[in-house]
Amino acid sequence: MSINGTPGVILTPQNIELYKPALNAYSPADLADLAANKTSSERTLIFNSISPQLAASTFEYLPFYVQKEVLNALPSSQAAVLLNNLSPDDRTAFLEELPTDVSNQLLKYLTPEERSLTLKLLGYPEGSVGRLMSPDYIAVKMDWTIKEVLDYIRAHGRDSETINVIYVVDDQGKLIDDLRIRELLLAPFDATIADIADSKFITLSVTEDEEKAVNVFRKYNRVALPVVDNRGILLGLVTIDDILHVAEKENTEDMQKIGGVEALDEPYMQIPFLTLMRKRASWLVILFLGEMLTASAMGFFSDEISKAVVLALFLPLIISSGGNAGSQASTLIIRAMALGEVTLKDYWRVMRREILSGLFLGLVLGCIGFLRVSAWTLFTDIYGVHWLLIALTIFFSLIGVVLWGTLMGSMLPLVLKFFRIDPATSSTPTVATLVDVTGVIIYFSIALFILQGTLL
Repeated sequence: MSINGTPGVILTPQNIELYKPALNAYSPADLADLAANKTSSERTLIFNSISPQLAASTFEYLPFYVQKEVLNALPSSQAAVLLNNLSPDDRTAFLEELPTDVSNQLLKYLTPEERSLTLKLLGYPEGSVGRLMSPDYIAVKMDWTIKEVLDYIRAHGRDSETINVIYVVDDQGKLIDDLRIRELLLAPFDATIADIADSKFITLSVTEDEEKAVNVFRKYNRVALPVVDNRGILLGLVTIDDILHVAEKENTEDMQKIGGVEALDEPYMQIPFLTLMRKRASWLVILFLGEMLTASAMGFFSDEISKAVVLALFLPLIISSGGNAGSQASTLIIRAMALGEVTLKDYWRVMRREILSGLFLGLVLGCIGFLRVSAWTLFTDIYGVHWLLIALTIFFSLIGVVLWGTLMGSMLPLVLKFFRIDPATSSTPTVATLVDVTGVIIYFSIALFILQGTLL
């Protein structure tokens, strides 16, 4: 990105005055992109050259690791101004990512009012809606006229997180309705809120899990939702920008877990090498120990392998097919659960569907395996006179292993959810490893049954 049409400009104390008007003309999102790609010293010059309001808005768009660098580089007085100008929800999101001692130190920079508000938000459970909400909203009463409401919005709307939605409360502060601004703009001045209210509204509980809030926003297609306590008292609101951030974070963590990696707390290029290795090695060690069970299972059937070496030729084909089928099912179910399409009560429907899926997919692969053995007998005698029995062994083994793989992959996320464990933990490598072990047993058990008295 360029500054004032100058690509790749390097900011220095000597030329920063020249670019100050251009920097202050940037939108916060574009300025954040610019700052993120500059050196630490250049970022400090940028934040020293823009207005406090623009600095706060830009800071909210920066990645967390850049936010830390910016705040550490600023003088204490300027850091205090920046923190106090941040919106309460974004300030809470930043502070909760820091170590407790650092967060406590930064809290001292806040004014008494902002500190009290921030401590209140930080007091809600981690990962709850309370940590996401902003306490800045517009609330009106049922007996107000439309003119009174619009005058109130003009007077106080600048301090609100959003004026797209106006909330109606009673004398005790209990939420009784929410109204979109267009409903107010289209109503006569002398009409009252009671004339246009319908008492139909959706709320979030302050202690509700933020992942559930994502699903509520997705279901009702809202840009903001009110947050209430267990008595229905309006406490604040959550806006779509915060929900999009949560959704992105959760999706990233799920993808990393599905890939067999412990969730990373920092971007890939910024996370310390040893931390990255620890998060990757832990899962690899667990999976390696699991694969050792596969070797043990093969050792149990060593006599059969020595009598019919041809069986070993198809072993990778059999177990990889089961692992692939299980990984497919696991990925589909984990995503369906994340979107709220599948819940624990759907376990039987999922099982029934995956049994049919496993049989169908196993039949397709089994037919291909059978045809492969049959076709090879036209050109070679590698399978000997018992090629048909070998082909049947491959056929039924693929059906059995793929069926088992789909069942394992679909049920494991639901079992983990039942025990309150993140379903994404049932990663693709985990399912593949479990199916490998059981696939060996299924394959050689079927081979023993079909080939008994011939090759075995």
